[in-house]
Amino acid sequence: MSSLAPRLVLIGALGAALAGCGQDAAVPIAQGYGPEPTLPAPSKSWFPTVKVSKAVGWKEGAAPTAGAGMAVGEFAGGLDHPRKVYTLPNGDVLVAETAEPPKPEDGKGVKAWFQSFFMARAGAKVQSANRITLLRDADGDGKAEVRSTLVKDLNSPFGMALAGGRLYIANADAIVSVPYKDGDTEISAKPEKLVDLPGGPINHHWTKDLVAGKDGTKLYATVGSNSNAAENGIEAETNRAAVLEVDIASKQARLFASGLRNPNGPSWQPDSGALWVAVNERDELGPDLVPDYMTSVKDGGFYGWPYSYYGAHVDDRVKPERPDLVAKAIVPDYALGPHTASLGLTFNTGGLFPERYRNGAFVGQHGSWNRKPQSGYKVIFVPFKDGKPSGPPEDVLTGFLNGDDEAQGRPVGVAIDKAGALLVADDVGNKVWRVTPGQAAAQKGDVARPAG
Repeated sequence: MSSLAPRLVLIGALGAALAGCGQDAAVPIAQGYGPEPTLPAPSKSWFPTVKVSKAVGWKEGAAPTAGAGMAVGEFAGGLDHPRKVYTLPNGDVLVAETAEPPKPEDGKGVKAWFQSFFMARAGAKVQSANRITLLRDADGDGKAEVRSTLVKDLNSPFGMALAGGRLYIANADAIVSVPYKDGDTEISAKPEKLVDLPGGPINHHWTKDLVAGKDGTKLYATVGSNSNAAENGIEAETNRAAVLEVDIASKQARLFASGLRNPNGPSWQPDSGALWVAVNERDELGPDLVPDYMTSVKDGGFYGWPYSYYGAHVDDRVKPERPDLVAKAIVPDYALGPHTASLGLTFNTGGLFPERYRNGAFVGQHGSWNRKPQSGYKVIFVPFKDGKPSGPPEDVLTGFLNGDDEAQGRPVGVAIDKAGALLVADDVGNKVWRVTPGQAAAQKGDVARPAG
């Protein structure tokens, strides 16, 4: 055995021991949800609270638990780290099979090494397939029997949007596009770059999400921060922690909204017409801080990161302070629980679910590492009325953790399919789940009419 091997064994054992270290949460998780979440005093230490659920995958025939009045089935399995789902107008479903790109400068030193160890334990450190896969349910039975590689040789793709006969894809460092016509199952054209996106050797939050504007002339791209709380310097955060507006014709991008640490799931709220995102807030302020959130984003709006959270709550780790920016920080609309890693957001614009689900939000919560006990690891629904959240969250899919707190799956992106069902990408289970109303609701006929 080499002299290095014992040290690696020791480091691995230490990492496993630290996987449950740190203080327990003191605030009930329910108080971290809603328009006015509980925000206790920060709690800081050299090594933060860590509770990592080992990724083990699903046993044969196992599935998440559907919420009351709902049913879940496997839409597609055997995928390679599916992170994002997108429904095309003809009903075909696109899946981004993807993982992080090389990031040689993203954290150095002992603390960064342990964080990387924990992310590997959670199933995040895998090689990226770098492709968009097309799934088709031609017979309407709720399962995809057709599968093909639509676009390959991408660079950690995530967000997708169709506009003007082209499919736009948000790579880790650029938006690219390929021509698309209805029914395509394979696109051989080489992707053309539209605009660069912040990337580089750090590229801390590498997922770049995407939505097309209502008239198809603009795209809105989400870009996460290059750090937890600006520890890599504010100059590394140019056009990050932001939503960028991209004009397709001129190939120009501008800052649309900022101060959003890691925004994902850009979606248009059907009633208000506002753009909403789900945002992963900062870590290492204790297991009860800071709640992730979803919020409408205003053109020119600033939402606090890195200088403050939830309006004027200053993060004193960030130097120099910017009281001028803190003073104008917009308070988010709705908290989604501390450390839930809420990465998926879509509004229920279909007509399959009961009326009370109309135009509300489905949220995919990937799951925590900085909280004891764990938070997230589920899909929730938040009701909306008149364009605003109107009640507490409801569980849609749970059971992603088994009895040993191991991760059988981790939900990420969410989308509504052509029939109105909810699709959920599961990057540990390597599946796409499909959620529909349960038999009881279907028999009552208690379903909404299609929006519009």
